[in-house]
Amino acid sequence: MRSLIAAVLLLSLPAAASTWEGDPAHTTSTFSVRHMMVTNVRGEFGKTTATVQQDDKDITKSTVEVTIDTTTIDTRQPKRDAHLKSPDFFDVEKFPTMTFKSTKITKGEGSKLKVEGNLTLHGVTKPVIFDVDVTPEITNRGQTHKGVTANTKINRKDFGLNWNQTLETGGVLVGDEVNIQVDMELRKVNPAPATK
Repeated sequence: MRSLIAAVLLLSLPAAASTWEGDPAHTTSTFSVRHMMVTNVRGEFGKTTATVQQDDKDITKSTVEVTIDTTTIDTRQPKRDAHLKSPDFFDVEKFPTMTFKSTKITKGEGSKLKVEGNLTLHGVTKPVIFDVDVTPEITNRGQTHKGVTANTKINRKDFGLNWNQTLETGGVLVGDEVNIQVDMELRKVNPAPATK
């Protein structure tokens, strides 16, 4: 009887879970793509938000949602930025954000994870896999933090970003493969104080 009561009490306990949110002031989302097949052009998105619902007992049961504001693209060249925002590329008036929602998390060696999910960009949703490295948690002034670095590669044409120009000597102006990296500081959401 006692074991049955203990089992019921155990099942009634809430799962060990925590919520983490990205700190916009300490988050950078960058990309790189080949230009004229000879060098990499790099750019940055100025605003990224994220929420992680973490299963503290089994990280693979956690979920991740990330939103990147494509209107904040910055390659340090205003004319190029305007072209990237146009319908030739991101078409930011119609599609002001790109989003990622996880569907599966797999543990790797040490602090490494593989996070699979759906990336929605330019109105198109495709599965992608991020290679993720997580730093240990630290606490400062009552706030718990940890860092995440996530990398993936996509083919921009899979998302309908097809614009290009042919070079005089052959080849194209813009490469198809795009490297995406997100460096993010996550802050644990402290529970609200109990009301009396």
